[in-house]
Amino acid sequence: MIDVNQGLDGEGPFSPERSGTLPMGQIVRLCFSGKYTEKQILKMITGEGGMVAYLGTNNAAEVEEMVKSGNIKALMVYEAMAYQVSKAIGEMYTVLKGEVDAILITGGIAYDKNFVNWIQQRIYRLAPIHIYPGEDEMRALAINGLMVIRGELFQREYR
Repeated sequence: MIDVNQGLDGEGPFSPERSGTLPMGQIVRLCFSGKYTEKQILKMITGEGGMVAYLGTNNAAEVEEMVKSGNIKALMVYEAMAYQVSKAIGEMYTVLKGEVDAILITGGIAYDKNFVNWIQQRIYRLAPIHIYPGEDEMRALAINGLMVIRGELFQREYR
């Protein structure tokens, strides 16, 4: 791994449940407003942010159906998320000095061809794009854990 955005705590593009990068001044004012606890604010950033905050769901298939039924707000939110994902890919491309072998688009949302197309339209010139729909994170972790146990991979500790 060369670089990453810390999406779990709110960095990068917004996602189905995560707020993405937000203006820090507004966050500070929210934190000290006296209206919310630390736990509530953290839940707004991860769990109740992103599509949940805008559309009331974290289910990309539901949002896709909203878009197909003509829901303009859903279309705007969904396209904005694709826009932000595209920006994050472009950011990584620049710091890697254009030395990118491929761009991989994964996760359940990669099943939505429209969402993927919105991203591809913005990044297609950067590197070959490969789409791997589905959520295989746990399987990948298990396979890599097994490879460490077998001595096929070296365990690394990041601090």
